[in-house]
Amino acid sequence: MFGKRIKLFKIFGFEVGIDLSWIILAFLIAWSLSVGLFPFQFKGLSTETYWLMGIIGAVGLFLSIIFHELSHSLVARRYGMPMKGITLFIFGGVAEMSDEPTSPKAEFMMAVVGPISSIAIGLICYGIYTLGKQGGWPQPITGVVGYLAMINGLLAGFNLIPAFPLDGGRLLRSILWGIKGNIRWATRVASSIGSGFGILLIVLAVFQLFRGNFIGAMWWFLIGMFLRGAAKSSYQQLMVRDALQGEPVSRFMSDDPVTVSPSLSVKDLIEDYIYRYHFKMFPVVDDGTLVGCVSTKEVKDIRREQWGQKMIGELAADCSIDNTVAPDTDAVKALALMNRTGVSRLMVTEGDRLVGVITLKDLLKFLSLRMELEEK
Repeated sequence: MFGKRIKLFKIFGFEVGIDLSWIILAFLIAWSLSVGLFPFQFKGLSTETYWLMGIIGAVGLFLSIIFHELSHSLVARRYGMPMKGITLFIFGGVAEMSDEPTSPKAEFMMAVVGPISSIAIGLICYGIYTLGKQGGWPQPITGVVGYLAMINGLLAGFNLIPAFPLDGGRLLRSILWGIKGNIRWATRVASSIGSGFGILLIVLAVFQLFRGNFIGAMWWFLIGMFLRGAAKSSYQQLMVRDALQGEPVSRFMSDDPVTVSPSLSVKDLIEDYIYRYHFKMFPVVDDGTLVGCVSTKEVKDIRREQWGQKMIGELAADCSIDNTVAPDTDAVKALALMNRTGVSRLMVTEGDRLVGVITLKDLLKFLSLRMELEEK
C-alpha cells in the first residue's frame, strides 16, 4: 500500500511512521486552514496568526489520527492479532495487521473502538471549546480547538459508513461473519459495498467538477479510487490467505535448484547463469553446504572491468531469516516474507543443507489455478 516510509517513534510497542504522501496532505491541510477556513470564520487576524492556527490544526489532526489507529492496535493486541505498526498516509492512517482477525467478536471490538476514540476526542475538544468561549479565551485558541472537535466528529462519521475497509465496513463484516460463520463470504459482501461506495464518490467528484469545484472534485475522486482499490485488494488478500493457509513450502518449492560455487567469477555468474536462467538470486553452495546467496543486487555495483577478478564468495550474502525458510513453513508466511523483503525467491533449508528454492511465480501459479477452479 505504501511507498517510502519514515519511522517517527514508538508508543506502547507500536512503531509509528508516515508515508511520504502524508507530507503532501499535512501541507494541504495547513494551507487550506490558513487561507480558507480560519480567515472565513475569524475575521481581522494577521496572516501569521492564521498560518500558526493552520499548522497547529494540522498537528492536532495528526495526533487525532494516531490516537484513532492506536486504539485499533491496542484492542487488536488484546485479542491476539499481530500488529506491525501504524502508518499515516495521504488518506489518513492505518493500523497494519499481518493477519486477519481471529473471530467476529475480535473484529467488531477492534473496528468499533476507532470511531469511539474519535468521538471521545471530539467531545473533549468541544468541552474545551465551550469552556474557552465562556471564559473569553483568544479566538485563535478556541478556533483551533473547535476545528479539532468538528474534524474528529467528521472522522468518526466517515469511518462508520459500512464500506469496507472503513471501520463501518469492518463492523458490517464482523456481523455478517458472525451470522453465517463464513469470513470469505462476509468479506466479499462488505468489499462489494466498499467498492460501490468508492464508485459513488467518483461520480460525486464528476458533479463537483462540473460545478467548478476542482479541488473538491480532486479529493472526492482520489478517495473514491482509494476506497475502491482497497476494497478489492482486501478481498484478494483474504483469497490468497485462504488458498495458501496450512500449505507447507515444500509443496511448492523446486527441489533441484540451480546453484553456484563461491569460486565462480562475477563474469561467469552473469553470462552463464543470470543471462541464461533469468533469476535474480542464486544459492551459493560449497561442497554440499549452503554458504549464502548472491543476487543481482550484489553484483550490479561491481564495475565491468572487475567482473573477471571478483569471486562470488566475496559477495555472497549470509543465510538469514530474511532469505531462508524451512520446508514445513506455512506458505502464507513465506509470501509475507517475500512481500516484506521485496524478494521473489527464498532458499528452503534444513540446517546448513539446501533442499530447494521457492519462488513467488510458483505461488502465484497455484493461486491462479485454485481461484479459477473455485470461482467456476
